[in-house]
Amino acid sequence: MNVLVCVKRVPETSGEVLLTADAQEVDARYVGYTTSAHEECAVEIAIEVAGATGGTATVMTLGSADAVDQLRAALGVGCTAAVLVEADSSAFGPSDVAREIAAVVRDHEAAGTAYDLVLLGNDAADTGDHQVGIRVAHALGRPVVNGVTEVSADGDAVVAHGEGPEGRETYRVPTPAVATILEGGVEPRYPTITGRMKAKKVEVERRVPSADPVGPGRVRLLLPPAQPSSVVVLGEGKQAAGAVVDLLEKLGVAR
Repeated sequence: MNVLVCVKRVPETSGEVLLTADAQEVDARYVGYTTSAHEECAVEIAIEVAGATGGTATVMTLGSADAVDQLRAALGVGCTAAVLVEADSSAFGPSDVAREIAAVVRDHEAAGTAYDLVLLGNDAADTGDHQVGIRVAHALGRPVVNGVTEVSADGDAVVAHGEGPEGRETYRVPTPAVATILEGGVEPRYPTITGRMKAKKVEVERRVPSADPVGPGRVRLLLPPAQPSSVVVLGEGKQAAGAVVDLLEKLGVAR
């Protein structure tokens, strides 16, 4: 199977998250950029499916020229081709991004490379839109399965697993298909020195958007309120031993 996996250059959000003054984006002035955990897992699945079936794994993104860093990261772990739709990603909403992904799929198919599977992260780490995968599937007229953690090839179909309200769920979807990935089902690999060197030599296909963006239509982003925390001092030195024992018994750790 030939797989197209879509990633996004997003701010590193492992620490405190700040918003821009207009509350439209995560403020990345004091942090670096990365690929979200969902998309790192999608890249891993793309490489595994392509490798198991003798196919190819192509990575694409829409963003500035700096987003080549995220493409090279995916190339360094096993993707063999990369596509950059060079544009200001902040001006593109979910429908715009889906349109550009669909355009890449159609143009590559017309040129002789058809994608049996399109993979995306379940949602963007910075804006959390949860829409692009479904919109891509609609634009291409393909079946879609969302929020799965594992995907494997099975003849002319893919089998996907995920967690539902009542436990583990399994889907068998005919190809060509679209799937959105949640982290947790696979362990993303790390690039080797050899992989990094090979990634630097791959020529990235650069494209311009196929149409002007409609825009995100976003009112604003909101940060959840900080969770309150409290500290209880049990005592100092050996005088605190009794209180520690009482606490452990209360927690059921000691009897």
